[in-house]
Amino acid sequence: MTEHNPRNGEAGAAEEIPGVASTEIPTTRQRIYNRYLTATLIDLTVLNLFEEHSEWVVIQSFSISLLAAVILQLLLKASLALEHQVAVYFGKKEGGFARFLRYFVAYLILVGSKFVMLGALDFAFGSAVEFTGPFHGIVIFVLVVIVMVVAEELAVRIYRLLAR
Repeated sequence: MTEHNPRNGEAGAAEEIPGVASTEIPTTRQRIYNRYLTATLIDLTVLNLFEEHSEWVVIQSFSISLLAAVILQLLLKASLALEHQVAVYFGKKEGGFARFLRYFVAYLILVGSKFVMLGALDFAFGSAVEFTGPFHGIVIFVLVVIVMVVAEELAVRIYRLLAR
């Protein structure tokens, strides 16, 4: 299946870059694949850096951390998609109470999803993946997830800067 190239109007044409061999413009599916692959590798890196440099994160092996990164990526994207759907739903409604519910339910989803993620990791790996520390490891787990999201966003911003 060839994709239409809006830059030169030809289907399946290669883009010419001075000094570089010609390259195909990626399809939407390829761009989505790259986005999720990159995000999963960022999550894997963050998990392993916390495991290496913190006594509060213990992961039995690299293979387990890779699977944990995939699970976390899937659950993180699902929770963000659900939060977005709630925001759209309540965004269509008028009034202060609807606005309050929009933020309150979004907060519940974003916080509650961390417990779902922890439960999924515990179910999948048991003691092979452990987050310890304050509040039974919840604080460090939330910190790990925040660092993952920030690192992913930083990568996206750098990518967009390079497109200019």
